[in-house]
Amino acid sequence: MSIDLRTRSDGPRNPVAAADFFTALPDLLATRADTINPGLAWLSPPPLVIDVDGATWSLRWNGRAVDVRHGEESNAPRVRLNGEQFDDLIVDQTTFVGLHASGRLDLTGGTLADLNDWWLVLRAALDERPIYTPGAIGLRDRDGADLDLRRAFRPDDDRDAMRRFLAEAGYLHIVGLFSAAEMDQVSADMDRAAPSYAPGDGRSWWAKTAHGERRLVRMQGFDRHSPATEALLDDIRFRSLADISGDGHSADGRRGANRIEALFKPIGVVEGISDVPWHKDCGIGRHSYDCCGLTVGISVTGADAVSGQLRVIAGSHRALIWPARLREGIDLPQIDLPTRIGDVTLHASCTMHMAQPPIERERRVMYTGFPLPPRSAHAASGQARLRAVREAAPVTVSQPPSPVR
Repeated sequence: MSIDLRTRSDGPRNPVAAADFFTALPDLLATRADTINPGLAWLSPPPLVIDVDGATWSLRWNGRAVDVRHGEESNAPRVRLNGEQFDDLIVDQTTFVGLHASGRLDLTGGTLADLNDWWLVLRAALDERPIYTPGAIGLRDRDGADLDLRRAFRPDDDRDAMRRFLAEAGYLHIVGLFSAAEMDQVSADMDRAAPSYAPGDGRSWWAKTAHGERRLVRMQGFDRHSPATEALLDDIRFRSLADISGDGHSADGRRGANRIEALFKPIGVVEGISDVPWHKDCGIGRHSYDCCGLTVGISVTGADAVSGQLRVIAGSHRALIWPARLREGIDLPQIDLPTRIGDVTLHASCTMHMAQPPIERERRVMYTGFPLPPRSAHAASGQARLRAVREAAPVTVSQPPSPVR
C-alpha cells in the first residue's frame, strides 16, 4: 500500500477562468455523480453563491443533483473571490480554510462550515475522490482483522508491519527510539537557544498565556543551535524511519534553514498559535501536490492527556473530509498518542490531528518531516485535472509555510 496520493505537479499552465469552469461543471458533476451524490445526500449543504470579480454563479443541491446557474441565489451564503483566488482554489493551491487562515476570506451570510461542505463537492468533482460518508473506510491488518489502533512499535519491530499500519491508519508511534539522556541534552539546548529568538524575527512563534506572559512556543532552524539535535538527525536510527513507507520519503528533504523546529507547549495559551485544533497539514492547500509527506515528532519530555499529547483521526488520510475542524457525524476513530521521553511519532500530512492543550505539565517536542521525492513537472495530472477546462495543470508557487501542529 502507498501513501503517495499526489496527482498534480508544479509547472507552467494557463489559469482557470471562472466562466469556463462553471460552464463545464454540470457535465463534470453528472459524470462523477456516483462519487458525489451519496456524500451530498449526507452533507445536505445550503445553497452557495460564488462571486468571482463581480460575476456570480449559484450552486444548489436539489436532493438529486447539483443545480449550477449563472446569477444569484436569494438568501444564500456568498463568498467573494478574485480571479487569482478562484484559480488557486480550483487547482488546489489553497482552500477556503487557507483563505480564512490568511485573513483573505470574504464571506457573508454563512459559515466556514458551509464553504467546507461545498469544497468537498468541488474536490470530488475535480479529483475523482468520493466524499467520505460514515462507514466508508475500514481499518484492517494484513490478516483482515481490525487494526489495533493504539499499537506502539519498537524500533526493531517488523518494518512491513509498520508500513501496513502507517498506510492503513495514517500514523505510527515508535517507542524508545532515543534515550532519556539524549533528550536531556536536547532540552538543555532548547533553554540555551531560547534567548537568541525574539518576536518578529521571522524564525520563531510566540504566544500569550492567561497570566499575561509572552512565551516563545516554536524555534525554527533549531539544529543550528543544538549539536545534540543535529547528531540525532544524522543518526541511522532516525534516518531509517524515512524508509518505512516504501514510497521514497527522504530524511534529507528538509536540510537548510528550517530542518527541524523545537516547540515549548505552555499551559494556558490564550493568544497565538500553540495548541492547534483538528486539522490536516494540507488543510490550507496543496494536498494533491504534496500528500502524503510525513511529519515526524520527537518527544523531548513525553506527553499525555494533561501535558499536551497528540491526537489523530485514524484513516483520515484516506478520506475526503473537511481539511480542518471535525464535521459532525464523522465516525473515524479518534486516537490519543501518549508518548514517553525519546518516543517518535509519524503522521501523514493528510491525517487529521490536533495538539491537546496542556493543563498540568508543559510539554517539549521537536518536529521535522520526510517529504516525498520530487514528481516530474510534466507528469500527467490524471484524475486531478478538470478535463473540460483546457490545460488546467498546477501553477508554480513558492514553498508553502510550515504546517502547524
